[in-house]
Parts: sequence; C-alpha cells; structure tokens
Amino acid sequence: MLRILGLDYGSVTVGVALSDPLLITAQGLETIRRKHANKLRQTFARIEELIEEKGVNLIVLGYPIKLDSEAGTRAKETEEFAETLKRRTGLEVILWDERLTTVSAHRYLDEAGLDYKKKAEVVDTVAAGIILQSYLDYLANNPDKKAEIEQKIQ
Repeated sequence: MLRILGLDYGSVTVGVALSDPLLITAQGLETIRRKHANKLRQTFARIEELIEEKGVNLIVLGYPIKLDSEAGTRAKETEEFAETLKRRTGLEVILWDERLTTVSAHRYLDEAGLDYKKKAEVVDTVAAGIILQSYLDYLANNPDKKAEIEQKIQ
C-alpha cells in the first residue's frame, strides 16, 4: 500500500495531508502548531507518528519559491526542514512548487463561507491538500514518473 504525506511548512504551523492508497486523492489531516518558530522537536515527533500510523512511504513538501522562480529565505528554511525530515524518517522528501497554494486555500475557504477564525484553523491543512493533490495530478499525467515513484517507495 502506498501513501504520500503532503506538508505545508510554515513559520509556526505545518499543514498535513495524506494521499489515498491509489495515489488519486489528497485529504487534509491536521495542522501541527508550535509556539516558537525554532522549536521543531514536537513537530517532527508528530510527523513521525503520522508516518508510522498511516504507513507513509514518501513526503511531498511545499517549496515556497518566489513568483520570479528565485529561492528566498523561506525556501532555504524549507530545504533545511526537508533535510532534517529525511534524516529523521529515512523517507524521500520531494520539494514541490507551492506558489499561490495558500491564496487558493483562502479562496476555497471563502467560497465555503467560513468565518475568519475557522479559516485560520484549517487554511494550512487545506494548503497541504492542494500541494499534495497537485503532485498526485502530476503523477497521474506522467505514468512513467508514477511507476518510478511506486517502484522506489515499495
């Protein structure tokens, strides 16, 4: 059974989504919150719990490159987070372009009629789902890449 975890890494939150076993759909799971940006121990511990609990084989991490395709400070922080994830979990971590996913998540939640407080609680989870769904759609449209990933993570 294949499972991919999608993550939207932010300064004080990490949105989490999970693929179905057929790698067709992404479902938002939760938002991991921390009090301080540099305090990641509990964040990594929760991600590791989810990996074990859900049988995750691969991680797709939103990569916040700028609209002009430059990698800024936030992208460098995400690269460091990815390296630590790889070391701690032993799983491959794919950096996936997340440009405008938070904007899309806000629009989606606005259309759903959520108030500001409720939207703030779930926007990172929805963004993680959008990131992961984008990757799953890429795999669906690139059968050779999907077969390569499936072979690599089994």
